[in-house]
Amino acid sequence: MEIIETVFVRNNLIVAFAVVGCVTWVSYLLAKKLTNNRIHGSAIAIALGLVAAYYGGITTGGSKGVADIALLGGIGLMGGGMMRDFAIVATAFGVQFSELKKAGMAGVISIFAGVLVSFVVGAVVAILFGYTDAASITTIGAGAVTYIVGPVTGEAIGASNEAITLSVAAGLVKSILVMIGTPLVAKYIGLDNPQSAMVFGGLMGTTSGVAAGLAATDPKLVPYGAMTATFYTGIGCLLGPSILFFIVSSIY
Repeated sequence: MEIIETVFVRNNLIVAFAVVGCVTWVSYLLAKKLTNNRIHGSAIAIALGLVAAYYGGITTGGSKGVADIALLGGIGLMGGGMMRDFAIVATAFGVQFSELKKAGMAGVISIFAGVLVSFVVGAVVAILFGYTDAASITTIGAGAVTYIVGPVTGEAIGASNEAITLSVAAGLVKSILVMIGTPLVAKYIGLDNPQSAMVFGGLMGTTSGVAAGLAATDPKLVPYGAMTATFYTGIGCLLGPSILFFIVSSIY
């Protein structure tokens, strides 16, 4: 057992990939069996990750969640800024700006409007809960944009780990609400064609939530909503730690 433990600790990054893979597989299985894919597997995986992080912090008394457990130390690297930024850059390289023209001016406006409205709502909630420093308010507001924009913004402006964690939680809640609510309201908002799907993706922005919600509504609409939702994330990552942070800093 000591030999096995030593090997696992020395190769903890490989262990991290294996653990995350298993969690992802279980999450997608639960999404299919328990929710009929109404809630996307990625949302369940993130929720399980947050629970695991809480449990790791309670049992070890550390500040890095499960990464404080020796066998799972590789998750600290896998979930760190390097891997995250690599994933974001890789996603951005897969998008062609020429494709955005297909959504027309309405699609462009929906992306910026969606980012700004979500940020304002998140920032107001942060203020109501007693946050008064610009970094925390901006980070939580960015988390309301998506659970990717929140951590990216928080790391860039030096926000606390608490604020970054809350930003992920805010984005997760939004993603789940979009997943569940999309098929329920689709008929009433005319969400039945590619153009409306693009606008919807631009307004909501959370790629996993939009993709899962449209899949439950009409699978043919998924590529159109996901396309503008991807741009939404990119715009959020650009505006969050720059213009939006400067605006909040001028107020607080």
